[in-house]
Amino acid sequence: MTMRVWGFCENAYPEAWEPTPPSLRNSLPSRLMDPAKAADILHRHLDEWSMLDELGMDICINEHHSTATCLNSSCTLPLSILARETKKSRLMSLGIHIANRPDPIRVAEEVALIDVYSRGRFEMGFVKASPYEVYPANAQPVGQQRRFLEAYDLICKALTSHDGPFSWEGEFFHFRDVNVWPRPYQQPLPPTWFVSMSPDGGGWIAEKGAGVGTFLSGRLSKSLFDSYRQRAREIGKPHGPDKFAYLAIVAVADTDEEAKRRAWEILGYVRTSPIVAKQFVNPPGYVSVEANARALRTSIIPNYVPPYATFQLRDGSRIPQATASVDQLIDAMAVFAGTPDKVYEQIKEYYNYVGGFGHLLMMGQGGNLNHRDTVDNYRLFARDVLPRLKALTLDPQSEDKALAAAQ
Repeated sequence: MTMRVWGFCENAYPEAWEPTPPSLRNSLPSRLMDPAKAADILHRHLDEWSMLDELGMDICINEHHSTATCLNSSCTLPLSILARETKKSRLMSLGIHIANRPDPIRVAEEVALIDVYSRGRFEMGFVKASPYEVYPANAQPVGQQRRFLEAYDLICKALTSHDGPFSWEGEFFHFRDVNVWPRPYQQPLPPTWFVSMSPDGGGWIAEKGAGVGTFLSGRLSKSLFDSYRQRAREIGKPHGPDKFAYLAIVAVADTDEEAKRRAWEILGYVRTSPIVAKQFVNPPGYVSVEANARALRTSIIPNYVPPYATFQLRDGSRIPQATASVDQLIDAMAVFAGTPDKVYEQIKEYYNYVGGFGHLLMMGQGGNLNHRDTVDNYRLFARDVLPRLKALTLDPQSEDKALAAAQ
């Protein structure tokens, strides 16, 4: 397949990051935010996303809650705007926090409406959300995965049932009269995406037949894609590159030095992500007793940094994400930065390493990177890198390895 590239950013409000607060999640007072400046930021990103439509790229939007790292508290609101403002770009929500919401039917209505507004350019992505987002949602951390899967099944049934109302009596959701209007433009429903940051997610996502996206997971993403391929092969489901999406920070410039400077600005997002108060990190019941026991055993190691706050380098060692350099993150395959030729070669190396993937989620803005540099970053990429990615194919040796991993 031809690779698709999706522009992505976090809609950050970096002024509230300094001086460093105890937690950038949940407890940061909103008085630190100027609504007029927030409006400028949000309109700026809508302009940048709309520009991607002209550049032949697609658009991916996520959401977070109660944080200065992401002002976008809804996937569907900006996507509904872009469904009208754009004409060609595919539009992806990656994703909507359906395990934390009490209203999956409302989600079904929103995604169907966006699909109709866009005339069939929408792709629906759902996420369980980070553990610290349980608190602002007033959600129950116990049973999150079961709740997530039930919400997804209900949304799918709501989008594909066209012969009048049906009722739903599940473990978590109860509806006596489900009848979604309008139904989605794409039939039977828009393409579906889930997110996983560990290999464990590959199997169940393959069983659902959805695509799997992973964010900044670098070298660890290979095992996720391999587990998806293996399970899909076992049950006779498709497992081509169109099922895999990878989000990386991408910075392109005329010189390596300028590209790395841009990457460093974008990486403000990575450096601030671990600034979460301890009481929000692990809600009781969110992960299994066994997983918590393993974490407790390793956490007594001096200067221990949890795996989720690190990146794995080429030699197998790990570095804390809060202090990693641009060069280290290029080595970890979480960042692609340099001249257009070098960025292409870095993406090509990752492509062959994981056995191929069909969707690059390009984090081309983040942290303090200004509008001018963001526009130049996307334009250079679209002109000098994107055409070559569309023609990218697996090296024969890498293809053999990918097939072996799937068997």
